[in-house]
Amino acid sequence: MIRIGFRGLLTAARRELGATCALLIVALGGLGFLSIADEVAEGETRALDLAVLRALRVDGLPHQLVGPKWLHIAATDVTALGSVAVLSLLILLAFALLVSLRRWAEGLLLIAGAGGGLLISQVLKRVFERQRPELAYRAVEAVNASFPSGHAMMSAVVFLTLGVLAARFSDRRRVKVLAVGAAVLVSLLVGASRVYLGVHWASDVLAGWCVGAAWAMACWLTAFFVQRRFRPSSAPSV
Repeated sequence: MIRIGFRGLLTAARRELGATCALLIVALGGLGFLSIADEVAEGETRALDLAVLRALRVDGLPHQLVGPKWLHIAATDVTALGSVAVLSLLILLAFALLVSLRRWAEGLLLIAGAGGGLLISQVLKRVFERQRPELAYRAVEAVNASFPSGHAMMSAVVFLTLGVLAARFSDRRRVKVLAVGAAVLVSLLVGASRVYLGVHWASDVLAGWCVGAAWAMACWLTAFFVQRRFRPSSAPSV
């Protein structure tokens, strides 16, 4: 009886691989965020966060980044990809494209995911009210509380959603992998740039990635099951 049940679950998981992976990301992301949040609240990440920040500075000069000048400029350019202005522009352009293709469901998913992610980010910042690294470490200006990183979270939400949506427009697995992989890469680069530029602690960024990925996949799962319920033949696949 147990073997039959396990085989049935395994078969279902293989048949709906995209949904299974998304559900796993939601669970791991949620647990990861709660674990990091608990450590941050107790101050147990302070030593490691400070060590990471100092490792990215010239010894004894907290205002001077390690690495060549071009890397500093590149980090500033990359970090802008996670700003509200850039992400809003991307969302509007992507929404316009989806509407022109009569993909209303996908367009609404993108808007709802981004809007909900922004709301969650602001609520969490107000709850934790964590201070950012000292001004001496900051290479760019930053506002709001530090935990979780809004840039890391929103880049994960927006780029992962765009990556999953882009993957739906092709039946080739390599294209799907490229679309989602590119989304993950951009999100990772944005988050890493926030630590490098000294406006976030490493734990802020890790928490932002966790909750951002979990929220993006939760939105996708909602859309997946809604379409399966009302339009079984056109259910999304990843």
